[in-house]
Amino acid sequence: MTRPGSSPSSGTEPPFRTRFAPSPTGDLHLGSAACALVNWLWARSIGGALVLRVEDLDPPRVRAGAEARQCEDLRWLGLDWDEGPDVGGGYGPYRQSERSHHYEQALEELERRGLTYYCDCSRAEIARVASAPHEGEEGPRYPGTCRAFGMKRRSFKRSPAIRLAVPPGEIAFDDALQGHVAEDVAEVVGDFVLRRGDGVFAYQLAVVVDDLAMDIRCVARGADLLASTARQVLLSRLLGKKPPRYAHHAMVMAASGGRMAKRAGGLSLRDERQAGVAPQVVVARLAAALGLFPDQGDSGAVAAHELVPDFQAARLANRKTMTVGP
Repeated sequence: MTRPGSSPSSGTEPPFRTRFAPSPTGDLHLGSAACALVNWLWARSIGGALVLRVEDLDPPRVRAGAEARQCEDLRWLGLDWDEGPDVGGGYGPYRQSERSHHYEQALEELERRGLTYYCDCSRAEIARVASAPHEGEEGPRYPGTCRAFGMKRRSFKRSPAIRLAVPPGEIAFDDALQGHVAEDVAEVVGDFVLRRGDGVFAYQLAVVVDDLAMDIRCVARGADLLASTARQVLLSRLLGKKPPRYAHHAMVMAASGGRMAKRAGGLSLRDERQAGVAPQVVVARLAAALGLFPDQGDSGAVAAHELVPDFQAARLANRKTMTVGP
């Protein structure tokens, strides 16, 4: 039996393709579980395909066995996927560590168009000349110090990164849940890194190349990643492709008020399993936080498949933040 979306030329590919793309750096926290649930419900409710992609770009951060544990915990929660490293599919490989040639091709295309350059500036050097003292997720705005050198080899102070020469102008897109969004990437972020000095491809490049190559039609994820989206839309357009539709749901918060994340010690699915909590209880808590199920406190329980018939993505737009866990 052919799985939905299993082949680019199958003739039965659904128009809706979404993905869940965890990094195997530890067990899945409840924030990631909520994102996985959203993508699974969205795909299953309209007969689309869900892709599981492993974002293991940065080898030092990858933990042995984490990918297998994450897959086990997702299946325990009642979720499955149509394509992925363990089930195959026509758009593989599904681990970023095995897709370097795709990223190289994208860099070559951008270089041919004169849109990349080598940069050997350190973070401290950038901070000293930055016009804005505050730091974003990639540090202070890069002022373009090395742009004039282009891709010419020269005497570098350190192994150079490759940056995108960001064109001026506003990047606008319509988010399915957040509405109209516009950002001048050149003014806010500046020329951002596509490949680090140590040779590791940047997340911004890899995620765009993979979403385009895998024909992902909708990217549903937490609102904490909304700030990255203008850069990703820009890269898609510079590569000559139409970006996927983005849908940023509520950012997941712990009951203490902090962000639910692995590095912040957020409660994980594995913690719930080991504590003897039933998967239906976890699903009910996540769905209630997302606004997809009535909040019944600790007595709530529902299987993931029971939520499919009544799933409406529009309900996700009603929540600005959601709280789960301790």
